Amino acid sequence: FTETTPYDPRSPYSASKAGSDHLVRAWAETYGLPVLLTNCSNNYGPYHFPEKLVPVVILKALSGQPIPVYGDGGNIRDWLYVEDHADALLLVLQKGQVNRSYNIGGENEATNIDLVRTICAHMDDLHPEGAPHADLITFVTDRPGHDRRYAIDPTRIRSELGWRPSVTVEEGLRRTVEWYLANRDWWQPLLDRKGVGQRLGAA
Repeated sequence: FTETTPYDPRSPYSASKAGSDHLVRAWAETYGLPVLLTNCSNNYGPYHFPEKLVPVVILKALSGQPIPVYGDGGNIRDWLYVEDHADALLLVLQKGQVNRSYNIGGENEATNIDLVRTICAHMDDLHPEGAPHADLITFVTDRPGHDRRYAIDPTRIRSELGWRPSVTVEEGLRRTVEWYLANRDWWQPLLDRKGVGQRLGAA
């Protein structure tokens, strides 16, 4: 989608995101509030909450537990390394046109199953115990209202502000695996919280 593509949420989760954008635009139109809107593709990297896909794969592989993959693993997402996202947000804040939207895309589309296998390959290399970690992959029932593909067109931010992502998904995933292996003191207390890791939204 581009910055002018009509919103079309298919789940309460995505509707809440669309609603926040509509609220911001309404304040700009009604009261003249100067705003900048950004929409990004899936973030990943250090400090990613441990129940999201990338850290789930890393931590399940580390503990030798089944790695859950929704449906047939064919859902496609564009992956954006979190530090690239932060750089883009700062650039939009400094140079973006007021009351304008900017898509921030990673230019790294991949199916979930390919992403998971890539993470497992990095785990095999960086944490050989339990390899091959891809043997832990387990397909589970897809969640309701789960879109098959998210695809962002980042042409505007590239042409107007000169921004492009600097980290490939291969490089970013390796950095992320390395970070989680080195920072158990950060993620272990989060995993120990009640309810973390329990599946929500199942049919």
